[in-house]
Amino acid sequence: MDSQRNILLIALALVSFLLYQQWNVAKNPAPQAVEQAQSSSTLPAPSFADELDPAPAQQASAKTITVTTDVLTLSIDTVGGDVVSALLNQYDAELDSEDSFVLLRNEPGHQFIAQSGLVGPQGIDLSSTNRPNYSVSADSFALADGQDELRIPMTFQANGIDYVKTFILKRGSYAIDVTFDVANNSGNNATFGMYAHLRQNLLDSGGSLTMPTYRGGAYSTEDTRYKKYSFDDMQSRNLSLNLPNGEGWAAMIQHYFASAWVPRNEPGTNLYTRVIGNLGDIGVRMPNKTIANGDAASFAATLWVGPKLQSEMAATASNLDLVVDYGWLWFIAKPLHMLLSFIQSFVGNWGLAIIGLTFIVRGAMYPLTKAQYTSMAKMRMLQPKLQAMRERIGDDRQRMSQEMMELYKKEKVNPLGGCLPLILQMPIFIALYWALMESVELRHEEFLWLKDLAAMDPYFILPLLMGASMFLIQKMSPTTVTDPMQQKIMTFMPVMFTFFFLWFPSGLVLYWLVSNVVTLIQQTLIYKALEKKGLHSK
Repeated sequence: MDSQRNILLIALALVSFLLYQQWNVAKNPAPQAVEQAQSSSTLPAPSFADELDPAPAQQASAKTITVTTDVLTLSIDTVGGDVVSALLNQYDAELDSEDSFVLLRNEPGHQFIAQSGLVGPQGIDLSSTNRPNYSVSADSFALADGQDELRIPMTFQANGIDYVKTFILKRGSYAIDVTFDVANNSGNNATFGMYAHLRQNLLDSGGSLTMPTYRGGAYSTEDTRYKKYSFDDMQSRNLSLNLPNGEGWAAMIQHYFASAWVPRNEPGTNLYTRVIGNLGDIGVRMPNKTIANGDAASFAATLWVGPKLQSEMAATASNLDLVVDYGWLWFIAKPLHMLLSFIQSFVGNWGLAIIGLTFIVRGAMYPLTKAQYTSMAKMRMLQPKLQAMRERIGDDRQRMSQEMMELYKKEKVNPLGGCLPLILQMPIFIALYWALMESVELRHEEFLWLKDLAAMDPYFILPLLMGASMFLIQKMSPTTVTDPMQQKIMTFMPVMFTFFFLWFPSGLVLYWLVSNVVTLIQQTLIYKALEKKGLHSK
């Protein structure tokens, strides 16, 4: 198989891959996965979401307090203690914007908030229109220089029971611990359980043919490490799963960023979803605790609200880093991202890191590339014998096949020898596609004239150079194809690839361009060596 046919196969594989990814994002048939997740250790359970008041309206806010750390700026409503706004201080809203990226918000037409409270027989958050109005010592809190931890206690008292809801934030961390400390002096037993969910308007999953990103729910249980649960899934079926050991999480994810609630040391936690009007909730409800008169008890959960930083998320909860979705080739994409990050730690620039990664990948594949071109050269040298064989045998396909195999065996030629590099290259390309597209580290990172390696090249320079390099590879690779129509199709391939790559992330186009340049260099060296052996014949 010559390189022209390889290019055609690459084109077909690329188009098929893009169409599949877009279809997968659009459909995302997760309800079937719920049935798979409900094994013996995650049996269906009554949804604790049924305890909550179904009315989506909230009691009028008394006030909001502002909490600022080096990485987060939060707005917390004193009614209910909900996080109604979260700004990521180290991430721009848009390229060259002076505003910080807003992850959580409470605006008309777009509500995305993190709610938590106490429910149960003596619950204080059962009604959305009558939630506790907490008292706080100040209207704003900030992490001071040299301070590593910031605690914001919010207090409430009712019926002889004291409640303290505390937000604990740490320097450099997007993980927020939320605790409830309850002291019962009511004269009777009191029973409570904590819930925590993310509420968001039901939005389109988003994405495009070349950037099939996902926006919606996701969860993890003890049996299912990671599963998406889209807004459409929420509308068709409420999720209700038990976490016997209390290990798991519920999240809302989007391109580059995620929010998640993680229960802490609470076996028997229920993971649920519900839809009310145009709002979808996904969260966890921890089991009740009965507090005797004169006793106290605590409840705790962790809220992640920030970028998809894999190491930090993995340290926050098991499998939380899987929200960085590398698709079915994660076992290739994850090591590639690790290698890319390692290179970047030395060169200090993500564009240079991509170039370095390209040289390493193509260098590792050099033996296969050499075998490919050697096989192609031998196949070209056999063409006169194959043509004579066709003229001699005629239309007897069975005999033709047998004699061709005998000729290949005699000449020690593998007709599929040129396919192996392609078979290996496409999974690497697809895995790198996901690794680059899911890497928040590349967001708004500059390289040469590019201001964002995660976005398309605004001047289309890289795609045009990539197309030109493909054309040169074609010209340097003589073909046995004689049919005029096939020749035209092959000539059109660089044009088609250039068109597709116009909208690809520029970091990925950079990889493909450098890969083509390396191919041209390797091709020149290999052909010179073959000419000395008398194998390279045009």
